[in-house]
Amino acid sequence: MYILKTSAAFDSAHFLYGYKGKCANIHGHRWVIEVQINGDSLVPTGSKKGMLVDFSDFKNLVKELADNFDHALIYETGSLKPATVGALNSEGFRLIALRFRPTAENLAKHFYDELKKKKLSVLSVTVYETPENCAVYKEE
Repeated sequence: MYILKTSAAFDSAHFLYGYKGKCANIHGHRWVIEVQINGDSLVPTGSKKGMLVDFSDFKNLVKELADNFDHALIYETGSLKPATVGALNSEGFRLIALRFRPTAENLAKHFYDELKKKKLSVLSVTVYETPENCAVYKEE
């Protein structure tokens, strides 16, 4: 089996609604998404001969995911009052509402699912919240 790995990073803020602790407050991270894909065979002919996939294509898909979350406030739908969302929008802040709590674990699964939709053979997605702390999602 061949395995390729790439990563991309983004800066954004989030908070954990209903959490009892510091993470209930809005705070930021330098998130890193690390993605591994796998396959048993390489492209047999043409300009991509000998490749599992073109690294450039792979890197661009992961970078696109990261860029979509860069410099935004990520929050769980329903965790902010409509008036708060309206005020932030009127000030021009970039908001990303998700149907799930924006934990590293849930983001790893979200990015995994998004990359599967792009027809990548995803082995795992790791999301680092800090250089020391990460969550990994992979299917069994």
